[in-house]
Amino acid sequence: MTPDAPPPWLAEIERYREDQQVRATLRGREFTFATTWGLFSPREVDLGTAMLLDAMQVAEADDCFDIGCGYGPIALTLAHLAPRGETWAVDRDFVAVEYTRRNAEANGLSNVRALPSNGFDAVPADRLFDVVATNLPAKVGNELTAILFADAYLHLRPGGRLYLVTLSGMRKFIQRTLASTFGNYEKVQQGRQHTVHLAVRT
Repeated sequence: MTPDAPPPWLAEIERYREDQQVRATLRGREFTFATTWGLFSPREVDLGTAMLLDAMQVAEADDCFDIGCGYGPIALTLAHLAPRGETWAVDRDFVAVEYTRRNAEANGLSNVRALPSNGFDAVPADRLFDVVATNLPAKVGNELTAILFADAYLHLRPGGRLYLVTLSGMRKFIQRTLASTFGNYEKVQQGRQHTVHLAVRT
């Protein structure tokens, strides 16, 4: 190798920088998502997200909110199911927000608003939603989980629903915390690895 020649591994690294393409059929619609290494589940839509999306009840005019949007599979599916509403998508990672924006445009969904936010921190207090959804990471911590649930309650209209999917090992804690915050809890679906939970603001 001459002194000016690139190292032999550089070509492979440059390929890693290229966008990945994820194709998935979610709630009857085919989506194509651009994604990149470092975002959650860059090879495919993960099983927990797919289970969550299959379990949710969403009306055409619902305003929806996706916490931790990643590259956008939950937000874009919500926007597809609620074409007469507006779907907000937030993430602490600005790269995730940018990919969600790009994917919404590429899939022809103009009713998606993606913005950087730690949970609801960047959302006006008077902006209310009908559906809040999240694939809650196992390592998010009890304190932040309690904050997210409380903020979801405050940003839901009466009758609004919080749907979330977690690893099944978290289900007892999620049940206790949702019941304490919302006064109700429903286990919508449970699989070997994941559980879908629901709480309703009454």
